[in-house]
Amino acid sequence: MRNIVGLTGIGDPYIIRFKDTYYLYATTFRKIGGTIDGFNCWYSTDMINWTLAGKAYEKNNRSFGDTDFWAPEVVYANGKYIMHYSARLNENNSLRIGVAYADRPEGPFIDVFDKKPMFDFGFAAIDGHVYFAEDGHIYFYYSKDCSENIFEGRHESHIYVVELDKTLTKFMTTPKIVIKPEQDWEAVTGDWRWTEGPFVVKDNDLYYMMYSAGFYYAPTYSIGYAVSDSPLGPFKKSENNPLIKSIDKVISGPGHNSVFTDMDNNLYMAYHIHTDMNNPSEDRQLVIDRLYIEDQKLWLSEDFKKEEK
Repeated sequence: MRNIVGLTGIGDPYIIRFKDTYYLYATTFRKIGGTIDGFNCWYSTDMINWTLAGKAYEKNNRSFGDTDFWAPEVVYANGKYIMHYSARLNENNSLRIGVAYADRPEGPFIDVFDKKPMFDFGFAAIDGHVYFAEDGHIYFYYSKDCSENIFEGRHESHIYVVELDKTLTKFMTTPKIVIKPEQDWEAVTGDWRWTEGPFVVKDNDLYYMMYSAGFYYAPTYSIGYAVSDSPLGPFKKSENNPLIKSIDKVISGPGHNSVFTDMDNNLYMAYHIHTDMNNPSEDRQLVIDRLYIEDQKLWLSEDFKKEEK
């Protein structure tokens, strides 16, 4: 059994540590007839027991989005906590990425741009992720969503990278494609194929991009990774993909992960799985495992709770 934390009704978990406290942001489960109109924040000192801090972001009169507020990620820069998130435009229901600032990790986060997304190239974009390189460059990864991206007659999600300015709100370079669905495990969904939820870590001069493929609502959802000697790619996908996938009668639909460190700089990976594996849906729950990088390969350990006690 994986380290299922017990926090349900969430998806796309993003955990970051500020000093000695861990903060969790996530997509909130949409109940039947309801909407997703913001993001909660939880905090913990042991990664096991999580306390709800409240609504970190809530739809307001500056919001560009109307519903489907997804996949928040928060970083600290320039004396501010900066959140990138996805939502649907009010006017045409197309997905875009927004950016908001706060003075505290718990929020409230306020949109940088009044009723506008961070960027708009006329297509659906989701799952923004910031990577701070050691040389001072800041990179932003996102997925061009398959809802509006047709490639060779198929709906496909492709992951792009671009350099950000110091405010983390504007593009400095032209976006470059780095990942698209090509491996067999990514093609099991037929003419609708996803590569989304990018997250990058560095180890021994190599960059490891984790990402999710398959359909998040189904057991096909899984996590893979690719390796490069540059944050700009090219990224070579692991022959051992997926890193983690559905296991019959154990877990269903593992996906959209984030990586963080504890006080001793050990790596941990947070991801979601379906709360009810017999009836997969967007109701998902939090899992946290130890993450190891050895011999240019990633692998997970299930024993962090044992180590913490």
